[in-house]
Amino acid sequence: MSQNKSYISKIVKEMPDSGIKDFFDIANTMEGALSLGVGEPDFPTPEHVREAGIESIRRAETKYTDNRGTVELRAAVAEYLEKFDLHYDRADEILITMGASEGIDLALRTLVNPGDEVLVVEPAYVSYIPCVELCGGVPVSIPLQAKNSFRLTAEELEEKITDKTKVLLISFPNNPTGAIMEQEDLEAIREVVIAHDIFVITDEIYAELTYGKKHVSIASLPGMYERCVVLNGFSKAFAMTGWRLGIAAGPRDVIFHMNKIHQFTTMSAGTTAQYAALEALQSPVRDEEIAAMRKEYDERRHILVEGFRQMGFAVVEPEGAFYVFPSIRETGLTSMEFCERLLKEQKVAVIPGNAFGACGEGYIRCSYAYSKNVIRECLDKIAVFVSQFRLQ
Repeated sequence: MSQNKSYISKIVKEMPDSGIKDFFDIANTMEGALSLGVGEPDFPTPEHVREAGIESIRRAETKYTDNRGTVELRAAVAEYLEKFDLHYDRADEILITMGASEGIDLALRTLVNPGDEVLVVEPAYVSYIPCVELCGGVPVSIPLQAKNSFRLTAEELEEKITDKTKVLLISFPNNPTGAIMEQEDLEAIREVVIAHDIFVITDEIYAELTYGKKHVSIASLPGMYERCVVLNGFSKAFAMTGWRLGIAAGPRDVIFHMNKIHQFTTMSAGTTAQYAALEALQSPVRDEEIAAMRKEYDERRHILVEGFRQMGFAVVEPEGAFYVFPSIRETGLTSMEFCERLLKEQKVAVIPGNAFGACGEGYIRCSYAYSKNVIRECLDKIAVFVSQFRLQ
């Protein structure tokens, strides 16, 4: 290779590595380290779901499925989404993807032309901005504020819209803040979206994990069906992260074109995972299992929030997902400095807030997808670490 020539794409070359991955790698190789970093349920996939996957292999059901997913699974998904007042045709308006992450990529590549602006509500999941850039779009951040409980307001949205705005990408319940949007919040956003003729990609992977308030999808509001793609999946509520199975639902024409990309790049989602997911959706104990996990997360949530508040940190009460996003500004450290020193001095891994966008600077993300014992031990160590700082 010529010394003056690089074969690596300029977009990929300039793309930063994941800020989450860096801390996972360090924590995994540090003896005795504890972590509140991973956004993954510590519950195992329910045994009956695992058995369904195993039985499908025994039946030699190991060939490709329909590109869109099996007919049976899409029908079960359509029925499941009714739970959130979402009504989609099982044949043409639902696509089974390789996790919700693939759904994000497919939706953006289907909707965005080079130069189109995509409004990304931040702090946000780390893959959103890179996926916008990979399809030639221009990401435009909408920084959310703690004073609004990290909810998107119509004024914040309106301020960022230009004549190049094509798509709004939102995720509620939110990773990393735990924020939710209630119906009145979404109705205000709906008015702006319709007035400016914007399409919405709404990532609702944490829809089942809300505490005290039922999840509302913006796609369920009047006039929004035809301008929304809803992304969901099995990783969080069904404890199936490693099975890599997601859901995309939207207007027939959009799903048709998303499936074109899907069939050329992936062919179809994993067959074994689809049979396991079918069992997860159709099981008579489905809602009971989800409720049990939600209850446990809720108890852990209170422990973590109270622990940080006792240390003197300002914490916006998370109402969804399984993350707490405390402000660490009063320590005088940046997010990265705080996380690096905490890991070095107390062997506790948490994620710097700026990994989720520049507006996350001054915060850290801590997951409560860990046992209560691990959470309490981490809180004790964090308290020792922050005792060197004068917190108000």
